[in-house]
Amino acid sequence: MSAKSAINKEVFTPHDEKMLVAVQVKRRTKKKIPFLATGGQGDYMTFICVSVTNKKPSHVSITKVKQFQGSSAFVKRSQWTIGELRQVNGINPNKDCPEFDLMFENAFDQWVAGSAGEKCIFIQILHHTCQRYSAARTPEFVNCQSKLLGGNSILHSAADSVTSAVQKASQALNERGERLGRAEERTADMMNSAEQFSVTAQKLAMKHKC
Repeated sequence: MSAKSAINKEVFTPHDEKMLVAVQVKRRTKKKIPFLATGGQGDYMTFICVSVTNKKPSHVSITKVKQFQGSSAFVKRSQWTIGELRQVNGINPNKDCPEFDLMFENAFDQWVAGSAGEKCIFIQILHHTCQRYSAARTPEFVNCQSKLLGGNSILHSAADSVTSAVQKASQALNERGERLGRAEERTADMMNSAEQFSVTAQKLAMKHKC
């Protein structure tokens, strides 16, 4: 099981939530936190996750999840509602890069994702989720490439690929149906011919007996 699947199963499913996307990140700048405040738990991996409740009305959360070295468990550390998200900064609108910032009402974090591609997928899904679920105020997306906020996005490309696959499958089924239909017609014609031959043979047999 992948780390993201495990996070969804351990952190969100028990609370009747569904994880929409997660990205593994590291801080670009170290926070000045006393050693004792961290609990002295050593190295860890950090994931930023977006989730939505299964029950209506839907509530979207952005959660910081950590996995500490030597442990297989994932721990929820901080959580914000989508309404607390004020700004998403993509850092560079002209080229792919793994850096991005998240600004909340009471927090500001500067992150670097494992790759530019992972960051792109995260921001695309986060933007789509904000557009869908933010009723009052939508957070600001700045310094983000246009492909991340619509147009020729990965999400749209994926949707187009799925649609194309469905269309091809449907066409194949239709062609198969047509072939089956023609085969059934030929079978019916052969059966009719066989029946006619049988009737003719019976008539000939009766004639010869007479």
